[in-house]
Amino acid sequence: MRHPKKHLSILIGLLAVFMYMPSVQQLNAQNTEKHRIRLKADYIKIMDSISYLNINASARIDKENIVIPNIELDVYNEVDGEEIILGKTKTDGNGDCRFTLPPLVELIPDSTKTYMVGVSFNGNEKFRKASRSVEFKNAEIKAELITKDSLNYVSATLMDKSTDSVIPDESLIVQIDRLFLPLKIGEEFNMTDENGTILVPVEKGIPGVGGILAIEVVLEDNDTYGTLKARLHAPIGEKIVDESTFDKRTMWSPRNKTPLFLLIFPNLLILGMWGFIVYLLFNLYRIYKSKV
Repeated sequence: MRHPKKHLSILIGLLAVFMYMPSVQQLNAQNTEKHRIRLKADYIKIMDSISYLNINASARIDKENIVIPNIELDVYNEVDGEEIILGKTKTDGNGDCRFTLPPLVELIPDSTKTYMVGVSFNGNEKFRKASRSVEFKNAEIKAELITKDSLNYVSATLMDKSTDSVIPDESLIVQIDRLFLPLKIGEEFNMTDENGTILVPVEKGIPGVGGILAIEVVLEDNDTYGTLKARLHAPIGEKIVDESTFDKRTMWSPRNKTPLFLLIFPNLLILGMWGFIVYLLFNLYRIYKSKV
């Protein structure tokens, strides 16, 4: 004897299981842990040039810090809780990128004349959303080269542009730009005086290409103003004699700079050998014709 009610209950149960499985799968997918991205952004301003953000993206996965390449980031100006998009950027293979900011006159500060610039990541299947804000005030370094008693000095003044006032008791770095590491000159801490000024002597005999020294005055990673750089090109260095043989014809030069004797002598030998072979063939031909 059949039991239709029992069969109906089994059918309803099976349908409930099939309907429940997608929900479980969706729940498991939602519960899959996404990693948290760490965004770092530093504000850098070059006097009489550009200002930009140096951005880095990283994450800690399996107890190891790794860089996050090829992710798109939004950069925006924060004003009273509103985000004004400035543009987009993308990290490179090292998780780094640089975003050039518009002139400060195009950004909007808050009531304290502090600028707020944010960097955000919208998230993807592997990483959660993340954001980072940078706050800074507008400042500048005025640097010049002066001479006193036949000695050369770098004079630099640090000013807060938002209040049009000098900034005392801040440490400035004076250095000469080099290919690998800059050469620092002066004291370890060159503190600005009550006039916001430092005076650092430049020693004689420092070498420079063409006698030109590329001098930098730097306010480094300041909590209020970020990183500021002023650059001078001073003709006070010891001239470097260019001993490079890159454009000369030497044994270690590139192919298009092969020494002339290596081009002429081997080619003469090759022509001589082929000439001798042609001469032998010609004589064999004459001998053959004479016997015919």
